[in-house]
Amino acid sequence: MPGPHPRNLQRCLIAVLAMALAACARETPQPEPAEHGTRLAGVLIDPQLDEISGLAASRRHADVLWMLDDGGNPERLFAVSTSGTRLATLRVEGVTKTDWEDIAAFELDGRAYLLIADTGDNGGLRRSLQLHVVEEPARIENARLRPAWSIAFRWPDGARDCEAVAVDVERGEVLLISKKRQPPELFTLPLRPPGTALQTATRVGQLTGVPQADAEALRRNPQRARLDSQVTAADVSPDGRTLAVMTYRWLLLYARLDGEDWGQTVSRAPRFQPLPWLPQAEAIGWSRDGRHLYATGEFIPAPLYRVTP
Repeated sequence: MPGPHPRNLQRCLIAVLAMALAACARETPQPEPAEHGTRLAGVLIDPQLDEISGLAASRRHADVLWMLDDGGNPERLFAVSTSGTRLATLRVEGVTKTDWEDIAAFELDGRAYLLIADTGDNGGLRRSLQLHVVEEPARIENARLRPAWSIAFRWPDGARDCEAVAVDVERGEVLLISKKRQPPELFTLPLRPPGTALQTATRVGQLTGVPQADAEALRRNPQRARLDSQVTAADVSPDGRTLAVMTYRWLLLYARLDGEDWGQTVSRAPRFQPLPWLPQAEAIGWSRDGRHLYATGEFIPAPLYRVTP
């Protein structure tokens, strides 16, 4: 008889590990994290959360993370507890989902909002892309939302795949980071552009210091090694001072100095650390108080980590 398919075997192994991790998370008292470190906050095991590509901590509800999934799924957001339990599913009406890749939470004029980034473009074929902003609901329950506003935009000089988007409210900017080009490129858009005209993203810099594969890693597994440096998520800390950038292997932290724009900030080498074990790392977001980052991957089951940088 033929053996199990490698993909199925991988899923079984991950499932066993996830159940063990979940049991530990339930039964073992979790100490408060040290000044720096990573702890398991929970495990995503709900089948609805199979393709999570972005997360953001709610600015309105304590201990709630907003998550979205990849293209090919309905236009929806998930409210998920910080231990990994799905609390509600919200349909987003009035938009067409092509390839949602990231989500950012922010507050503006006393209201809490979520920015949905429909910016994925694996084939490099999209001539325009969309950002949709919805207001966070007052209650965590199954519901329907409509955008408060949307931003249609294009790249200045040809298509790009983009899976990392963040919001800087103080500067009134949306930050976008290209995925596959090396070094990754940083673009900005106005958060509240006047009217509905198609916007053109402005290129403001390149990310310095993204770790690249060495010769040994390229020899062992060239495909994996080349993927490790691709940017898959980003978020600006609630105080607006630090840009967190996730690749498939690394967490990078760019600290902004007084008077700098983000193009200047990412021109300096970041502080970085390897990510904990995470299948297809795709989603990261700062906690509401800015003390931690939550991170997970596009797979089920998947660990949900709380990282104290």
